[in-house]
Amino acid sequence: MQGLGRLSQEQIVFGLAVLLCAGFAVALPGFLTTNNVLNLVRSVSILGILGVAMGLVVIGRGIDLSLVALMAISVAWTLSLIQGGMPLVQAIGIGLVFSLFVGAVNGWIVAYVEIPAIFATLAMGTLVYGFGRYYLFDLDVVYMPPAGAPLLWLGQGTLLGVPVPIYLFALVCLGGYLFLRYARGGRYLRSVGDNILAARITGVPVRPTIVMQYVLSSLIGYMAGIVTAASVASMNTRVAISTYVYDVILVVVLGGIGLSGGKGGIRNVIVGTLLIGVLLNGMTIMDIQYTVQNVIKGVILLTAIVIDTIVNPRDEQTAQQGDI
Repeated sequence: MQGLGRLSQEQIVFGLAVLLCAGFAVALPGFLTTNNVLNLVRSVSILGILGVAMGLVVIGRGIDLSLVALMAISVAWTLSLIQGGMPLVQAIGIGLVFSLFVGAVNGWIVAYVEIPAIFATLAMGTLVYGFGRYYLFDLDVVYMPPAGAPLLWLGQGTLLGVPVPIYLFALVCLGGYLFLRYARGGRYLRSVGDNILAARITGVPVRPTIVMQYVLSSLIGYMAGIVTAASVASMNTRVAISTYVYDVILVVVLGGIGLSGGKGGIRNVIVGTLLIGVLLNGMTIMDIQYTVQNVIKGVILLTAIVIDTIVNPRDEQTAQQGDI
């Protein structure tokens, strides 16, 4: 028991993923085949990329509930611009600038207006979805036009037999790791999440750092959206009002990134993505209803939050900030 107590949440979750794999391998023939494993990782690559975006924000003691809505609307608008005859590169540039702008506004509201992140980003997600559907395009699903065909390789292509989205997930994880480990902004981000008052006293530009984390979130979210659209040749904007953002939070919290801020890293996102990927793949093979899957995921998320609250209790400073 003492040995178990010394295990980190990351190690426990990784062990659960291995046990789950072993159980599904025994119960479900073909689960551990090369094709199924590649499909499993490919299917959660986009979730993992979004997990990196959310993870960076949570490490900085924030949360971004607008992430999925912004991803859907900005990429759907990009596809709509391409359909209207705009050159591919220009349309991507406009969509990216829109995403970064909204991310910067999110950060400004949290850092300078000092509205709690959970409320600011929830309201922004609703605003972005409504604005996009009313002013930018009028379809629930925007399809990839022929001019956007070069993007399809990002979602449907393979390289050395491995789907491209897996490489992109790996690259985003590597970039996030290098940023947190070696970049000054990454050190600032972790300092702000760990203790915002101490960070301010030591000269860390706290408010610009908070803005930066939401800009990074919107950047990575836009990349995930492009991969999503490339994978299915369309962007379904209804994902903005689905429970998908909670799947992203589930990956982050389950992997071991503390909601109190300043703790965890990219490895936690990878481990959380692995466990959720195995779980979703197994439930799909067993033909478990989608609504039942949501119940299971909800129970897991609630359990992970309770464990995180016990392991990383909210301090007085967190309560004053109002962040989740």
